Amino acid sequence: MRKFAELGLREAILRAVEEGGYENMTPIQSQAIPNVLDGKDLIAVAQTGTGKTAAFSLPLIQMLLKAEGKRNSKAARSLILAPTRELAVQIADNIRNYAKYLHLRIALVYGGASSKPQIKSMLPGVDILIATPGRLLDLTNQRHIDLSQVEYLVLDEADRMLDMGFIRDIKKILAYLPKKRQTLFFSATMPASVEKLASGMLYKPVRVQVAQESTTAEKVEQHVLMVPKTRKRDLLIHMLKDESIKRVLVFTRTKHGANRVSKHLEKVGIASGAIHGNKSQNARQKALNEFRSGGIRALVATDVAARGIDVEGVTHVINFDLPNEPESYVHRIGRTARAGAEGISLSFCDHEERGYLRDIEKIIRQKIPLMVEHPYHFEGVEAPIRGGGDDGGDDDGRGGSRRNAPKRRFNSGKHKPNRRVNQPKSNGGNSGNKPGNKSGGNQRKGRPAKSGPR
Repeated sequence: MRKFAELGLREAILRAVEEGGYENMTPIQSQAIPNVLDGKDLIAVAQTGTGKTAAFSLPLIQMLLKAEGKRNSKAARSLILAPTRELAVQIADNIRNYAKYLHLRIALVYGGASSKPQIKSMLPGVDILIATPGRLLDLTNQRHIDLSQVEYLVLDEADRMLDMGFIRDIKKILAYLPKKRQTLFFSATMPASVEKLASGMLYKPVRVQVAQESTTAEKVEQHVLMVPKTRKRDLLIHMLKDESIKRVLVFTRTKHGANRVSKHLEKVGIASGAIHGNKSQNARQKALNEFRSGGIRALVATDVAARGIDVEGVTHVINFDLPNEPESYVHRIGRTARAGAEGISLSFCDHEERGYLRDIEKIIRQKIPLMVEHPYHFEGVEAPIRGGGDDGGDDDGRGGSRRNAPKRRFNSGKHKPNRRVNQPKSNGGNSGNKPGNKSGGNQRKGRPAKSGPR
């Protein structure tokens, strides 16, 4: 099947899909939707921007219509979990569009905003609840939400939902759900450790995979730029002089780093905003809306926010800092080249990040082309003054110490640190001295042996 019309969906759903400009399904949709409609549990892996949201929301809407109007107070018939507020809002917007000619009740629950309207929205019961784990647990524990009647569970960005940051909350939520349910996991990446954990939460799941796991979108043109850490801001300003970079997402590793980069861009006259976990939901949504409308040219974000940014027309993604989790690279650059468009990613790599670069190239199964035509390339490939040369890496400057390698001590092999020169070990340690054993097994070379306790 290639067309949505061949799926047997309700006319009202097809009408909304057609009005959105869609007629043919993407590969992940054509493989996932029939399995979901057949009632099977599912693990679906596909690149970002390939239509995963429609792949679970369209069949979900269709199945909920079988018992339309069957709602109980505070209860949810289906639950969709997302790791970030932005992604939850985006999913809710898409589902509302698909269900706009139907009478399904949809509620949105997330942190960083007042809980009162969220509690009110749950009072009559809902067909579809989209939520982030933390706020959902809070309201469930307070008995404002009843999860005992959930028929369908969806985890979007399942790899992030099942990592160490969310796994405890997910297990607590699962304890509230009925054992008899249909469960769907969707993600762009699915490491083996996460998939093993996921399999224990599903019943005989069907696995659907489009393209190799963790591969990047084919239409993203990737480059890595070697640059000293102290020159990254200068390089960013230099690259943004290119007028073809019309709408750019800049990723940093930390929240404070995102704020600093955004403020620096504003200082030099480049309209920008920042979104990360410390920002209120209103501030994050305002920055995202300004980015969508073209009010700002650059949006600086952390990895947490990367999972919820779906903005058309993002021409470039710049990794100001390389991610320390290689899977995050796939999600980051997937913010461009969405829905068949083309895009470019530029990754700034300093000497300390070369281990991260190798991990990324390993997981995406390709070497990222090196861009040398910028003012700081030769500084970037040189080893820093402290820490010695590189570790025998490639001649193109990709070498450098591994990130987990222990730092060498400059006094290595001479004196043991924090040991007083004339202080003997405890208990003397020199019993059993024999003629010819100058140190008694305890003294440094050149020191007279102690002849016994004083």
